[in-house]
Amino acid sequence: MNENVVKRNELLAQKVIKGLQSRNMTGYYAADRGAALRQALALIPKGSTVTMGGGMSVHEIGLVEALKSVDYHFIDRDAMADKRAAMLAAYDADFFLAGTNAITEDGILVNIDGNANRVSAIAQGPKKVLFIVGMNKVCDDLDGAMKRARNVAAPINAQRFGLSTPCAATGSCFDCKSPDTICCQFLITRFSRHADRIHVILVNDDLGF
Repeated sequence: MNENVVKRNELLAQKVIKGLQSRNMTGYYAADRGAALRQALALIPKGSTVTMGGGMSVHEIGLVEALKSVDYHFIDRDAMADKRAAMLAAYDADFFLAGTNAITEDGILVNIDGNANRVSAIAQGPKKVLFIVGMNKVCDDLDGAMKRARNVAAPINAQRFGLSTPCAATGSCFDCKSPDTICCQFLITRFSRHADRIHVILVNDDLGF
């Protein structure tokens, strides 16, 4: 990565971290995917019950594979026949892992969901929520974050899941009411009432969608 881009991302990450702190959330900066993985494992004690909501960023830094060991109790939704049981188990987990659709420079997280298992667990339930966030997800403000979530993340995810939505066909949001829509619930996390619950690792890389 160009050294000027690296420096810009480092400075921007510090701004986002200050914004998170002002919202009772904790932020970290990781220079690359390896550093992000080490930071994540430092935050998750061995023996913890851990699950996730399907975030690509979590996979991309190697965290899922690292947690599939005897040192952790990782609830692998993809490997379970009873998906509902796996989703419900998330609400009592020690750690819930997630990416985010967008984050503002002042620390507001924006997420869209189809089944609501991800956004509901972010909002309440698991003891701690750990976000893995590429610097490509940082937006100027809440309006920009909403636009990114609806016009970048949602169309790509609809295409990834093979859904029949207008955004999958055109690449942009139509504010549709398609039976396949994944834009059913919108969660704006602007403050955490519970200190030390929400942690965000900002990674100097493009991660997820």
